[in-house]
Amino acid sequence: MLIIGVFVTRAFAGEQLAIAAAADLNYALSELANRFEIASGNKLTLSFGASGNLYSQIQSGAPFDLFFSADEDYPKKLAGAGVADASSLSIYSLGHLVLWLPSSSPFDPQKLQMESLTQPAITRIAIANPQHAPYGRAAMAALEHYGLKDKVSGKLVFGESVSQAAQFVQSGNAQAGLIAMSLAKSPAMELAGRFWVVPSDAYPELKQAAVIVSVSKHKKAAQEFLDFVLSTEGAATLRKYGLTPPAKP
Repeated sequence: MLIIGVFVTRAFAGEQLAIAAAADLNYALSELANRFEIASGNKLTLSFGASGNLYSQIQSGAPFDLFFSADEDYPKKLAGAGVADASSLSIYSLGHLVLWLPSSSPFDPQKLQMESLTQPAITRIAIANPQHAPYGRAAMAALEHYGLKDKVSGKLVFGESVSQAAQFVQSGNAQAGLIAMSLAKSPAMELAGRFWVVPSDAYPELKQAAVIVSVSKHKKAAQEFLDFVLSTEGAATLRKYGLTPPAKP
């Protein structure tokens, strides 16, 4: 038996897990995967991307073992279609949207909040593509909530995923971004800019869910990693990156 914090897991020596994960989990899940690999002896391969794109890949038979989505709809659809195991469906966190501006910006997002986006000097606003990224849909909902959708529609630039949207604004290709807090709280982005947390009533709740894929040949090991993410230690890591673990029933 191996102990990870307060979480106990059986080792599955030599097993290799392929994990599809929403782009907002780049830092949090990578940290958890590294810890789990050391303790369990398993090898985890993480593929990050927009949840909708990963969903389509899994639907088409991509050989993933586990899917961490930035919403609960995509995992539920997979479970409903028999492509994922419904019994494994778990909400692992609540996501949060932030407005991020680089340190070089003359505008303070804490003071101007969403009005930052109406400033003439801000000509490009990065968001994830709402067609397949839950954070992109949240960003569009927030713009509509604040009556800014039409005012700033010509400024929007779309990243394939929320991490690409973050890269756009971090690199200076956009002057502002509506991105995931879990990316804004990464070491690189904390050094490079400032952010304001968009109130949660401005967009639909981002319940982020995970599910084990039906074709997986490593379901026990996949469940072990999912349990670790849901554990006390996993919850502490998620919180570090601004992801709120769901309340215990």
